[in-house]
Amino acid sequence: MAANRGVTYQGPGKVEVTDLDHPGLVLRDGPGVNPANVGREIPHGAILKVVTTNICGSDQHMVRGRTTAPHGLVLGHEILGEVVETGPGVEFVEVGDICSVPFNIACGRCRNCKEGKTGICLNVNPDRPGSAYGYVDMGGWVGGQSEYVAVPYADWNLLVFPDRDQALEKILDLTMLSDIFPTGYHGAVTAGVAPGSTVYVAGAGPVGLAAAVSAQLLGAAVVIVADLNEGRLAQARSFGCETVDVSKGDPRDQVEQLLGVPEVDAAVDAVGFEARGHGEGAATEAPATVLNSLMELTTAGGAIGIPGLYVTGDPGGIDEAAKIGALSLSLGTGWAKSLSFTTGQCPVMRYNRRLMMAILHDKVQIAKAVNAEVISLDDAPRGYAEFDSGVARKYVIDPHGVTGKAA
Repeated sequence: MAANRGVTYQGPGKVEVTDLDHPGLVLRDGPGVNPANVGREIPHGAILKVVTTNICGSDQHMVRGRTTAPHGLVLGHEILGEVVETGPGVEFVEVGDICSVPFNIACGRCRNCKEGKTGICLNVNPDRPGSAYGYVDMGGWVGGQSEYVAVPYADWNLLVFPDRDQALEKILDLTMLSDIFPTGYHGAVTAGVAPGSTVYVAGAGPVGLAAAVSAQLLGAAVVIVADLNEGRLAQARSFGCETVDVSKGDPRDQVEQLLGVPEVDAAVDAVGFEARGHGEGAATEAPATVLNSLMELTTAGGAIGIPGLYVTGDPGGIDEAAKIGALSLSLGTGWAKSLSFTTGQCPVMRYNRRLMMAILHDKVQIAKAVNAEVISLDDAPRGYAEFDSGVARKYVIDPHGVTGKAA
């Protein structure tokens, strides 16, 4: 049996590459595994040799100590891999297939899955609807920042690439299909982006940049990306976005300078619960700032897509309310303007096949837009540290050297 290693959370600010059990077609006990899931058999599952697996901003929330993640949790929910073993219940996925793995695990059998709501599957997490690999309170499915990983319900979850050689040529773009590209696209779609729209994206991290690319793909006339980090704003400008530096004051003033009016048709929150204030308050955490500013910025009758993460347990919250995810929202503003809001996990399977086709047929270069950099598995701690410092990069881990591009 092949050995296995992976990236594990070892306390605030610390990750390590450690030896792991080789995955099998049963969910074993371990850090973060829901007791009700221990011993759960997955004859419908597959074992993948991980080709690429990405560091996500959602992972950083855990690594900063801003969740209740236990020490030893195997990280990683953005996975692309090659099938090396299938369970007896797998019919259509074959050994040798190269596949994208949606970050949200879904059974394909429950009411929500049948309605396309795969981000809130009812059968994979005993505690609440919805699950993901390597994430706190998501059922305890082992993460994929590792050499090998198990994927349940393989026929349903795996997106098999049609041509192996073509997939390997475009691997850095295709690795974004597991999460950030569909998530950014979901943010833009749920914000109502359409041809000719003016769009404001709060946050120039990888998900925000993916949302901006998605808005362009959907035909937006102007895409404005806002952040505090000049390096990330420069990355947004590199593919044709306008930018707003919210450290300089109320974003409405800067939006008006760009558009002639202080509002946009559609807005996306790609920041989440670790938001900071604007202007002179930019150095202070203020978790409701982005949502409240988007309600002010969005035209009456418009919509706000919220792919940014909000949690129900934040040990580092600025006050007791924030520690349980209770924020001071100006809901009256949203109500008065008849705004629509969409929150929660992106249902990746709703979008990933079409976005794959856009990549394969050269309609989008998502890896270039998010400035993807390939690193080795052993270099993952450096990737986490640099990403946390605010660099304008998306770190892609290549555990087996398949891409030949590791820094």
